[in-house]
Amino acid sequence: MPAEPLICADTAARVSSVLNRDVKQFGKKHMFDANEETCWNSDQGTRQWVTLQFPRTVRVSQLHIQFQGGFSSRRCTLEGCRTGEELVKISDLYPEDINAMQISFATFQVEETALDMLKITFENSTDFFGRIVVYHLRVLGERL
Repeated sequence: MPAEPLICADTAARVSSVLNRDVKQFGKKHMFDANEETCWNSDQGTRQWVTLQFPRTVRVSQLHIQFQGGFSSRRCTLEGCRTGEELVKISDLYPEDINAMQISFATFQVEETALDMLKITFENSTDFFGRIVVYHLRVLGERL
């Protein structure tokens, strides 16, 4: 079965921070709006993160992230769980930072695991202050 986009209007997203708390300009919604001009921009600090609570159980197979060059993460940790359970580590991902204004989507194959919540932790930013800038985030897989 081909992978389908799993993020929908009923997916609840949370982020660790937003630059200057300016959710209108840099809020989480901009990761999913398919607009090349908008992005989620975290505030300063180590270990920024995004969580996605899916409306029903999913099996994730791919993760697509588009960072702004200079504001990506050297290592991302993926964790997931079913409702009512503790997060369990799925894998570590190592995006490239080619220091361009924007890089192409980084596509990662993910060990397929049934889950209701996915957490992506950006362990260490290429930015000196720990900021992360994500233009697009897509999660592909199968709805169960």
